Amino acid sequence: METVEKLAKQAIELKPVERLRLVEAILFSLDKTDPYIENSWVAESELRYEAYKQGELNSHNWNVIKKRYEN
Repeated sequence: METVEKLAKQAIELKPVERLRLVEAILFSLDKTDPYIENSWVAESELRYEAYKQGELNSHNWNVIKKRYEN
């Protein structure tokens, strides 16, 4: 990982605005969807919705759930 350490040291020397642009570029490069995962989530959500419509899956009111976690 010598290259990563070298790049990190170089990045730290950049001006703050340039570092932010670098971070945004890196994050953007990671924000790619995986078609297999995306399709799996779609299939799962459809199965869950069908189970809900058939009365096989319980649901909870969002406001009730939210209140559990409020301070």
